[in-house]
Amino acid sequence: MPLGASDIPDLRLSKLTKLIDKFSSAPNLKFVNRYSKQRADSDQIEWESQIGSRGMVPFKAPGAKTPQGAPRGLAAHAAKAAFMGEKMLFDEQFLNNLREPGTTNTKMNAKRKLAKELLQLRYRTDRRKEWMFVKMFSEGTFSYLEKGGLKSTVTYNIPSANKVTLTTNYKWAAGSTKDILSDIRDAKSVLEEVTDASEFTMMVTQTVLRYMVEDSGVRDLYKSSAFGRGDLFGKGNDNVLGVRTDILGTILDVNIEVIRERYTVEARLTAAVTADSTTVISVTDTEDFEVGGTLRFYDVSAGTYEDETIASIQTEAGTITVSTAPSSSYKAGEDVVSMTKIFMDDDLAVFMPTSGKVENQDIADWFDAPFGIPGTYGIKLDNNPEWDPEAYWIRAQAKGLPVLYFPEAVYILNVQ
Repeated sequence: MPLGASDIPDLRLSKLTKLIDKFSSAPNLKFVNRYSKQRADSDQIEWESQIGSRGMVPFKAPGAKTPQGAPRGLAAHAAKAAFMGEKMLFDEQFLNNLREPGTTNTKMNAKRKLAKELLQLRYRTDRRKEWMFVKMFSEGTFSYLEKGGLKSTVTYNIPSANKVTLTTNYKWAAGSTKDILSDIRDAKSVLEEVTDASEFTMMVTQTVLRYMVEDSGVRDLYKSSAFGRGDLFGKGNDNVLGVRTDILGTILDVNIEVIRERYTVEARLTAAVTADSTTVISVTDTEDFEVGGTLRFYDVSAGTYEDETIASIQTEAGTITVSTAPSSSYKAGEDVVSMTKIFMDDDLAVFMPTSGKVENQDIADWFDAPFGIPGTYGIKLDNNPEWDPEAYWIRAQAKGLPVLYFPEAVYILNVQ
């Protein structure tokens, strides 16, 4: 270990670990902060899902044998835990500021920066977990990398009856015979039949919320309700886009949660982009970019950017094709592209019991899996110095998977 990095107390692994453990989970994440954590014995996550509930034991005659019962509708599942991680480099100037003798301000500024960077690393890890939860609930499946760079897909077997796509005339934006109120009632009816819940939560994005508020059927129901004097568009803790979602939920007899949190993915250019010419963009990693998303081109040295729409993605080739070539040129190895997206797609409404339970059992959990030597659970930090130029790497890793015990307790409605 090079002299200089080794004698900085604030970079000692024990201190870094205590610091990141003190941070709370990223705010505004719906699922990471809701479901409990379990520990798996290995990176092979195993769980059972149940179809059907509300069972009842039979009568028996006095003196007769007791009928044998068995769990109904249980299915066994197994999948490898998803591995995630990221590292950050702190250069010589940062290291010097951390241990510079003299003014306290210089030291405190460096410490605050270290704390801020570690906090962001914690939040980025939480967002990856949230992404997996949202994919599980809103799509019933997602893919991730395994050993050797191979892709693995986990599927949660949400019944086909619980995954409904509206036909053209019934789409919420401009369907000629759309009936939002009926679609919500249908979703609740399906869930009521298979769960013991009586209250349900509907998760939507701001786009889908706008479809609901602008619908004539919903507006008519609002006008005839006790809130017809204008409260729906008033101020309150649940105000989204100027709409009181708590009042709208009361009118529709469903709890409305709006998914607003976003995530950003970034990749560096591996080939130059020529202005008004290049539409096939070569990048270091296409993982997590999505067709239809907005690809932002950053000129790092100039501090400028521009946006284009992603038309297609070629994972094997490591390229992203945009619908229109950017108007500026960008350098390979220096400039970057990114995409920012809401966790849930803009065409979905996802329903589930408000309690998050079926027969007093959680419908989902997060399983931490062991990794590293010795086996570690949760977020693990480690560090590694470099000699020339002097620098310091800090790495954060985690391993785990969300599981769904009651697939029937989730209803996915594609409204657009």
